[in-house]
Amino acid sequence: MDQLDEKLIKTERLILLPLKANHAEKMFPGLSDVSSYDFTPDSPYQDVAALEERYRRLESRRSPDGQEAWLNWVISSTATREFLGYVQFTVKPVEQRALVAYFVFAAHRQQGIASEAIRASMAEVVASFRLARVDAEIDTRNAASIALIEKLGFSRTRLVPHADEFKGAVSDEYHYSYTVPRGGGVGHQRETWR
Repeated sequence: MDQLDEKLIKTERLILLPLKANHAEKMFPGLSDVSSYDFTPDSPYQDVAALEERYRRLESRRSPDGQEAWLNWVISSTATREFLGYVQFTVKPVEQRALVAYFVFAAHRQQGIASEAIRASMAEVVASFRLARVDAEIDTRNAASIALIEKLGFSRTRLVPHADEFKGAVSDEYHYSYTVPRGGGVGHQRETWR
């Protein structure tokens, strides 16, 4: 597989579709919930056209300087084909690492969707790029995201006080890391960060 040619990924309940600009219209309603942005400096997109333009830029699958691979999948339901959110990886091939981010629409949270989508897409990204580790950066107030990433076997590596300031509050961040086992697979148990 060409490292930047994302493929469709299937799990028991989900289909992960490589992100395309034409997904914007169906993604827009789920991304419009203001409360979903409490722990990020982002805000909902004002209209479908703005979201579509962002997705068009992401279709390149690489940063403008060519140093990062941008891999994005729309999470959809196998049963209903409804869009449920997204998972994305910013891959730094030279460093053999990636940063994971995810967003599950409010109506579909606490159903194991994020866990299932991250596990499946992370296995694909780790294998394709031969990564040594995957990182995550989470606002310390985001208890649900912290629980999710720890359940997936990520270990907390540090606290970054005053990592950002947005919406009238200071954001401290926990940084997490998942060290890929020597065999290269993505497991379910906690791995020790080295």
